[in-house]
Amino acid sequence: MNILDPSIVRYLHSLTPPRDATLQEMERIAAEKRFPIIGPLVGRLLCQLALLTRAQTIFELGSGYGYSAIWFARGLQPGGRIICTDGSGANAALAARFFRQARIEGLVDYRTGDALSLLAEEPGSFDIILNDVDKHEYPEVFRKAVPRLKKGGLLITDNTLWQGRVVGDDDAPSTAGIRAFNRLAFQSEDVLTTIIPLRDGVALSIKR
Repeated sequence: MNILDPSIVRYLHSLTPPRDATLQEMERIAAEKRFPIIGPLVGRLLCQLALLTRAQTIFELGSGYGYSAIWFARGLQPGGRIICTDGSGANAALAARFFRQARIEGLVDYRTGDALSLLAEEPGSFDIILNDVDKHEYPEVFRKAVPRLKKGGLLITDNTLWQGRVVGDDDAPSTAGIRAFNRLAFQSEDVLTTIIPLRDGVALSIKR
């Protein structure tokens, strides 16, 4: 299921300015290897949200090879930092190269391992937490990430419409995890949540 009409997607992309060489290379790799990245439309949203919240501390749960971190870095406040996490050493190595190319390596701390375990090990609270891990883990992410947000902080969650499978009869663990997350996010009194139907659905949960 297309979340947006393809003609609308093409129109939005036609409005989007060309990305720099680093982002274009990352997008090319994603297309060739069918690797899921947030893409330029959501990337611009991440940058805007970092600017709006005047973010200084960002924690990414599931960073891939660093595409979202580059967009976040462009909205990060001076002196801010981004902690990236991923289970793949190959992704970490590729991200390091892209961070050098983008000249943001001093802003990013990339850690390899289980994202939720790494979050538990890091002290303090965060302006933004990005959730893009395995979908069956989404309910646990909600329970563990929301308490780590500052008041007014954002939990940003990708793939919350899951190509329309959330409204079908798909009973796969990934789909069930996203449905459970969405219920938690909308019913919780700790956050105010909206899902933006952009790309594959982006949920914004602001800490009350």
